[in-house]
Amino acid sequence: MGKRDERPRTEIPPGTLYMLILKTLGNGAMHGYGIAQRIRLLSREVLEVEEGSLYPALQRMLIKGWVAAEWRPSENNRRARYYQLTKAGRKQLGTELSEFEKAMDAIAHVLESA
Repeated sequence: MGKRDERPRTEIPPGTLYMLILKTLGNGAMHGYGIAQRIRLLSREVLEVEEGSLYPALQRMLIKGWVAAEWRPSENNRRARYYQLTKAGRKQLGTELSEFEKAMDAIAHVLESA
C-alpha cells in the first residue's frame, strides 16, 4: 500500500533507445519527461525510459545533430528543455528503423528455424 506500481518493466532492447526517441519526436517537440511518458504510454506501460538513460541519450543526439533543443515554459509553467527532430534526425530515424527491421527479420528467422 502506498508504493508505486510494483510490476516489473521490460528493459528497452539495446540499440533501440535512439529509435524510440526519434520516432516519438517525429510528432513534434517535447520535453524529456514528456518523451519518457509517451514511450511508456504507447508501449502499454511495458517500456520505461529511465532518466539516467534518457537525458544522456538526448545529449548525445544533440551533439550528433539529430535533435535541436530550446528552453521554454512547460504545460505547468516550469522551465523545460524541449527537443525537436532535425533533418539529420529524420534521416537517422530511417536508418534506425531499417536496422531494426533487419534485426527483427533475422531473429524471426532463427526462431522459425530452431
